[in-house]
Amino acid sequence: MLKQHLQYKLLQKLSPQQIQLMKLIQLPTLAFEEKIKQEIEENPALDSGKDSDDSYDYDSDADPTNDYDDSGNETIETDINIDEYLSDDEMPNYKLQANNYSSDDEEKNIPYAAGTSFNQHLTSQLSTFSLNEQEELIAEFLVGSIDESGYIRRPIADIVDDLAFSENIYTDVAEVKRMLKYVQDLDPPGVGAQDLEECLLIQLKRKPETPARQLAKQILEEAFEHFVKKHYKKLIQKFSITEEELKDAIHEIEKLNPKPGGSYSGSNKIVEQIIPDFTIRIIDGELDLTLNSRNAPELHISQEYNNMLRGYAESKDKSRSQKEAVLFIKQKLDAAKWFIEAIKQRQQTLLITMNAIMHHQEEYFLTGDERKLKPMILKDIADKVGMDVSTVSRVANSKYVDTPYGTKLIKDFFSESMKNEQGEDVSTKEIKQILQTVIGEENKRKPLTDDKLAAILKEKGYLIARRTVAKYREQLGIPVARLRKEI
Repeated sequence: MLKQHLQYKLLQKLSPQQIQLMKLIQLPTLAFEEKIKQEIEENPALDSGKDSDDSYDYDSDADPTNDYDDSGNETIETDINIDEYLSDDEMPNYKLQANNYSSDDEEKNIPYAAGTSFNQHLTSQLSTFSLNEQEELIAEFLVGSIDESGYIRRPIADIVDDLAFSENIYTDVAEVKRMLKYVQDLDPPGVGAQDLEECLLIQLKRKPETPARQLAKQILEEAFEHFVKKHYKKLIQKFSITEEELKDAIHEIEKLNPKPGGSYSGSNKIVEQIIPDFTIRIIDGELDLTLNSRNAPELHISQEYNNMLRGYAESKDKSRSQKEAVLFIKQKLDAAKWFIEAIKQRQQTLLITMNAIMHHQEEYFLTGDERKLKPMILKDIADKVGMDVSTVSRVANSKYVDTPYGTKLIKDFFSESMKNEQGEDVSTKEIKQILQTVIGEENKRKPLTDDKLAAILKEKGYLIARRTVAKYREQLGIPVARLRKEI
């Protein structure tokens, strides 16, 4: 037997408007500008720039009501208060441009690189060889298989299969390898290699012969693993050479380019342009925070939509099509009004949050000394501004601040804390900075192990375990002691 019962639940759900606001807060300046352009394109009731006519003072005392057709059926509900959209008192403030900002404050044009691509540059060089039609097609296919670093990572057997299936070219591994030699003769040197060892050897063979380069080739061909792992004693024993000779050979290898594709200046890569979202200046010894003016656009209701509402309000005979049009206008006006309010909330949220960050790290922003950075987590700022941690995270995400010491990623100011010998909280960034300095000053012939690094930090008053030192070292992108060794 089925039983029926009632159950009450209290649930929290974000409205679509709140979700959109969170997305707006997360956007950096360039993406925010694109969002505004998209909204203006999709909503004809929203307009940008200065409005030529700011009068919204038309007064209508007649609100349309529900009409009925001849059969007594209700046609369409049009209980729309026109005054809400035509009166100065009810209109939102669409002039969001602050007085101290100018539309010319920042350069808005983004330069893009133009020219031939890396693969086009390589393909054009194939014309210098005397190749028949099939050989040329194979060579072009190989060039097309080169990645942006300049390597062909795929096995030759797979390339043979692809030539048969996609290009209807039936060949064998031997012929493809023969054509690969032509590709590897192209510039820049090292292009078309299948691994790092081959890449370096191709470059060495293109250089004039010297004793150091001859030894370098021997090392790469016969003891590549020893070289990679920096087993210098084994290399000296294997080739019966002096330490100085080994040093000269390694110096020749270090001058080679492990990514020949990256050296091509004509490769058509779009470099991400960083636009600071905030600016912090020091004025009379005090910190001054401003929001990039491109985050404060001038938006207003389209004058054309305003005129359509006026025409409807003045009209005595209101047809069904007119009422449907007014409902459409109302939806667009509501969307425009909400969008402007969301932008205003975004501005306030960004400024309030960044202001709290600036004052928390005041010593750093006044001096530029990274040792002055205080421990700071998202919750610290969230508690100060009375917002959720996720909101603070969205503000810090992918946004930059222009400081007297350069443009900085905001989330880099956040760090956890650790206790020093005095029981004071210190930022992990301060510890990493000291760790980086100690490693930079070490004797490269005898690099410091993680145990020794931990002991040095302990002497400086930071009680840190070896595994924690290893974690910080890896976060800094510093290899283990053995791989830092030099001769």
